[in-house]
Amino acid sequence: MMTLLLALSLLWPLGVAGVVIWQTSSTPSARREYFSVLWLSAAWPALLLAYGGEAQWTMDAWMLGGEWALNSLSRPWLAFTALLWSLAAFHARGYFAAEQAKAQDGDQDAERRLLRLALLWPLTLLGNVLLIIAQDIASFYLGFALMTFAAYALVVHSGTEEARLGAKAYLILAVVGEGLILGGFLWAAGEANTLTLQGVRESILVAEHGAWMAALLCLGFGVKAGVIGLHVWLPLAHPVAPAPASAVLSGAMIKAGLLGWISVLPLGHEQVSEPLARFGNYMLIAGLAAAFGAALYGVFQRHPKAVLAYSSISQMGMMTALVAMGLVAPEVWPLLWPGLVLFAAHHALAKGSLFMGTSISEHLPRWPLPLVWALLALPGISLAGAIGAGLISKWSVKSPLYEMHHESLITLLSWAAVGTAALVSVALWRQWQQRHQGGSNREQWGAWLVAIAAALLTPLWLPLPAGSIEIPPLKEWLGIMWPFPVGVMFAMVGWLLTQPLKGKSLPAGDLWWLYAGIVGAVLVPLRWVGHCCIQIKATSVATAQKTEAMLMGHLTRLLSTESWLRHHTSGLMMILAVLLAALLMWEGQR
Repeated sequence: MMTLLLALSLLWPLGVAGVVIWQTSSTPSARREYFSVLWLSAAWPALLLAYGGEAQWTMDAWMLGGEWALNSLSRPWLAFTALLWSLAAFHARGYFAAEQAKAQDGDQDAERRLLRLALLWPLTLLGNVLLIIAQDIASFYLGFALMTFAAYALVVHSGTEEARLGAKAYLILAVVGEGLILGGFLWAAGEANTLTLQGVRESILVAEHGAWMAALLCLGFGVKAGVIGLHVWLPLAHPVAPAPASAVLSGAMIKAGLLGWISVLPLGHEQVSEPLARFGNYMLIAGLAAAFGAALYGVFQRHPKAVLAYSSISQMGMMTALVAMGLVAPEVWPLLWPGLVLFAAHHALAKGSLFMGTSISEHLPRWPLPLVWALLALPGISLAGAIGAGLISKWSVKSPLYEMHHESLITLLSWAAVGTAALVSVALWRQWQQRHQGGSNREQWGAWLVAIAAALLTPLWLPLPAGSIEIPPLKEWLGIMWPFPVGVMFAMVGWLLTQPLKGKSLPAGDLWWLYAGIVGAVLVPLRWVGHCCIQIKATSVATAQKTEAMLMGHLTRLLSTESWLRHHTSGLMMILAVLLAALLMWEGQR
């Protein structure tokens, strides 16, 4: 049964993509349905697989030898990933209803955009599912690369200039990340002669240059996880991507980088070397810098999805710091990782519902406004740790840190949660400023409501090991909840202080523009060299042509001389014969 579910989990999205291609050639555009029930079901087998229990598969005929597994880590990861993909697909069915109507009426641009999205959506999902269950390097990298490059269609969908810029930034960083991942995998696998992720972890642990291998892989996966410095595609891509695409990008796909770290780093191992521990400290600092830096920059954004993108960077910075603790303090990792998985799952559903909520505020349903805004705020309040699963997930990571006496990190994470509260407050305020009437359809708001419920109740449905998650004691609630009101207060003070700016804001993408300026400055001398090469080439061509013309002139004259000689050959021969005879007679007389 598990093997059948595994096959369906991987083949069903592939079949859905095949059906999309078949419909393109067999169904007239006026009757074509891009988001059919079959398309919606692409993630359902994977969701069932996550709840089927633990299992392991070995396939010698698969590439270099496949090893796939469902264990205590991959099962909950697959569960929240497949659930979010399913809800985002339902949301997409309502979100693109108007665009589908245009395509059916003969709008070829809408038809092309929807076809591209409908085809590459299940392929992106397929890559996401494969990398979660993969335990060998080849399968993991195949899934990661497929998910990465197929997701380009999710970003560039609208085709506007801003969408092309966001997709360009995403693709450039994706190529950089893939190169770093491939280099790290080849180095670690070659050092240990292994083909599995377990072998990579062992190689990094014992190799002389293990810290450098870890750095390559962490930076490569960090592109997807939004690590500071490589995060710049997120605030450029999210504002231009459709809301359901932003939901899976920020909720599910960004977690692939986090899972990559957990899969390749020797977290929790007692024999972590000093260079690896030092690298863990650098990773911890980078995570905290992202948590605070993204919050400070994000509150000045005007687009609500840009604010939410910086919120994702901030939250992923907190998770980066928690992963780093597996290297800095290995003894805390066995207690910490279940809480980190819950944190990731709750963030996935909460952030997914927040991004879906941006489309709700753009097409407000005919409900009382206080009810709509209360529902829009719920996942943000939970994300800040004030209610529901957010409260439990914050405690699940703080409790092990308390137990192992890492109070300073707890304090920093609490203040980072203040930044989360401020960001979601600003995002809601921007949504209020940019709200529009119009009425969302039932698929659109239905998927949004289910996502909110799933975010608030994450510990109830997530298949974590029994007893690994506990409700915080009542006396700890205030210590977990205080960042939310403080963050809201900071957001209000910041709003008052920025009133003199009269609507001006910092550009989304922050360091992207610095990188673009540096690259542009580097290209100036390269363009000059190129211009000089062009001039040298032009001069060389002109000289060669002039020389050729001169040689051809000489050759033409020689040819004319040859023609003259051929015409007067008999006379010349007679003259030569007379001269020779005269010479002979003269010689004889001597």
